[in-house]
Amino acid sequence: MQELDKFLNYINNRGFSKHTYNSYHKDLLDFFSFFKNKNINNITVNDIRGYIRSLYDKKYSATTISRHISTLKSFYKYLENEDKIEFNPMYLISNPKKDKKLPNYLNYEDLEKLLKTPDINNKWGLRDALVLEMLYSTGIRVSELVNIKVSDINFSERKIYVFGKGRKERIVFYGSNLEKLLNKYLKNYHEIYLFTNTKGDKLNERTVRKIVSDTALKAHINVKVTPHTLRHTYATHMLNDGADLKSVGDLLGHENLSTTGIYTHVSNERLRSVYLSSHPRAKKN
Repeated sequence: MQELDKFLNYINNRGFSKHTYNSYHKDLLDFFSFFKNKNINNITVNDIRGYIRSLYDKKYSATTISRHISTLKSFYKYLENEDKIEFNPMYLISNPKKDKKLPNYLNYEDLEKLLKTPDINNKWGLRDALVLEMLYSTGIRVSELVNIKVSDINFSERKIYVFGKGRKERIVFYGSNLEKLLNKYLKNYHEIYLFTNTKGDKLNERTVRKIVSDTALKAHINVKVTPHTLRHTYATHMLNDGADLKSVGDLLGHENLSTTGIYTHVSNERLRSVYLSSHPRAKKN
């Protein structure tokens, strides 16, 4: 346990977040408890594999198991750098494949309920309506939305310059519904950033998430709705209505087409339901 204390002190001094520190602490306590304080140099690769099997036996998700393994890799790398171990067994341990989850998205009916809930005749209701419409109509990330300046918008061509991951610039487009809200919102507006709070400061991501979740609650939508839900909805609806995968990926700012590929699972489910309900040989009697 002496090495554990030294490692925790090491990561604490490296400026790791409290959440990361607590996760490392919890994972390593679990690890050492499994081996009942066995000397670290006596723990073999097979021993570690046995420990990982025990995590599977506890029905932990692949994501949780992967986190435990990552913690051990960091810990053993520290021991290796400090010459506390003769061999680093974690070089022979791989992280499990992550569970593939289909993106959560809204159907057309729930989307309309959500977008129509804010009162656009109220200053802040209009802002919230524009936030929701912007997220859905452009598919941008919440981090991109809060950083939009009025000067980033080309009103004549209905396009917006946004800065994505790694400060990479891309262009997104918007239609007439967003244009109407935008024009109404910007009437007598004099701020630099497009979205601000009651103090005139730039809106932060946490507030945007609250706007989305609170509006979904008012709209009586029975699923969790986040800004990313609207991004997923944008992509899914685009593909369902005939857009090609490469174009959607470019609009979303994906560097790899495989990232966009997850949305085809959703679209394929729709195609399956269309087939089952429409093909004479597929219909239920």
